[in-house]
Amino acid sequence: MSMYYTLFMIIMTSGLLVFCSMRKHILLTLLSLEFMVLGLYFMFFYFLFNYEMMTYFILVFLTFTVCEGALGLGVLVSLIRSHGNDYVSSLSFMSW
Repeated sequence: MSMYYTLFMIIMTSGLLVFCSMRKHILLTLLSLEFMVLGLYFMFFYFLFNYEMMTYFILVFLTFTVCEGALGLGVLVSLIRSHGNDYVSSLSFMSW
């Protein structure tokens, strides 16, 4: 049982470390967020099956995860079309 929690903590810690350290590209930031969501999904899946609860909540969680990923990619595509790249340094929030 503690092996799963250790795996969950490793996935979440590495995702958070990449999220905090990669400040150059927005795509890498989005990928690290999706990696953390994947770790949260594994933990949620293990918790629901371990305590024999309804697994319908996993489908709701996956639905929100897919919507979050599609929204992130949509923002990324619109950013690349308007600025030409996905560098965080090229963004100027004062010009919007």
